[in-house]
Amino acid sequence: MSNFDTVDFFTDASLIPDPHPYFDYLRSKNPVLQLPHYGVFAVTGYEEATAVYKDTDTFSNCVALGGPFPPLPFQPHGDDISAQIEAHRDQFPMFEHMVTMDPPDHTRARSLLSRLLTPSRLKENEDFMWRLADRQLEEFLDNGECEFISEYSKPFATLVIADLLGVPEDDHKQFRTVLGADRPGARVGALNHESVGVNPLEWLDDKFCSYIEDRRRTPRDDVLTALATARYPDGSTPEVIEVVRSATFLFAAGQETTAKLLSAALQVLGDRPDIQHQLRKDRSLIPAFIEESLRMESPVKSDSRLARRATTVGGVDIPAGAIVMVLPGAVNRDPRRFENPHEFRLDRKNVREHMAFARGVHTCPGGPLARVEGRVSIERILDRMSDIRINEAKHGPADNRRYTYEPTYILRGLSELHLTFTTAS
Repeated sequence: MSNFDTVDFFTDASLIPDPHPYFDYLRSKNPVLQLPHYGVFAVTGYEEATAVYKDTDTFSNCVALGGPFPPLPFQPHGDDISAQIEAHRDQFPMFEHMVTMDPPDHTRARSLLSRLLTPSRLKENEDFMWRLADRQLEEFLDNGECEFISEYSKPFATLVIADLLGVPEDDHKQFRTVLGADRPGARVGALNHESVGVNPLEWLDDKFCSYIEDRRRTPRDDVLTALATARYPDGSTPEVIEVVRSATFLFAAGQETTAKLLSAALQVLGDRPDIQHQLRKDRSLIPAFIEESLRMESPVKSDSRLARRATTVGGVDIPAGAIVMVLPGAVNRDPRRFENPHEFRLDRKNVREHMAFARGVHTCPGGPLARVEGRVSIERILDRMSDIRINEAKHGPADNRRYTYEPTYILRGLSELHLTFTTAS
């Protein structure tokens, strides 16, 4: 057992299987607490996280993906380092993508997605989800068992986003093959920091550049053309690469969020036959089940900001240049906000208040999409699979489960989930 006073959250593998005792320990000392490594301030309290997320004037997203890695490209000076941040913006990892941008650049970049995330387009995408869910399930239903992440959640999440972004169906197989072998978002936040400074979206960037350039030359009546011809709110035309980056980050982030959500939800169904029975008896409980799955196992484990100026959060003084790390998994189990926070409850009244998708201007744009993917998948899985159980040969008996999680300080998700089931008649 690690000593929570000295453990290095960013490198200690002992925190990967279950970080919640550590999160509870941090919160018990203070909802905002400076860690012993890298000078990072950890935020484990709900109200304190809300204050950080909603104050973009004070907290910059430039370090959202790396936290303290790599170190800042400059030595902070004074009580307001806004000018230093802007002067060194292009030296931060993935500075080109909206997740690391601040308003007004972030506002402009995100506006391009408004041409994509329209009600009619989302409805068309949901229709595709129902067909895709059946197609994915039929690949393994006759086997009576599956490794759910590789056989369902990863390919399903990949192809839903591909369809939303208008990737031609002829290319779907290539996306599934390439991204199934190399999920670009999964490398972010590795404990050994080998991916720091690397753009994991390079393949997607190249692929979408070819699509957008083609649609600008030869417009068609399709989604990619709508994306290619999108304009900024001031009427100006973005560079091709600016359109591409908005699309590809949505692709990578959406893929990771949904794959982790689905595996967490199926883990509950396998471990909690009582909850599985409740959902089979009353399908109207599925949306609440999805929300509680997101609250209990938030796909994003840490979400960092850089303090532009000296400030105070939760009564703690934070100097300009400090990394402030919101821990959504901890925030979503703050007992001051959620009663019996470590208990999975389908009747939790305030479950939609969770921060699995963050808050403020950087609220995940794919959050509504992930919710629909979860609902559609659970509906079809319950339709076509009965008596869903955790495979004890792979994960051990109910009183001694063995689960492995991806070794990253930024993301939270199972690395594999083996299930057994009976094919529904």
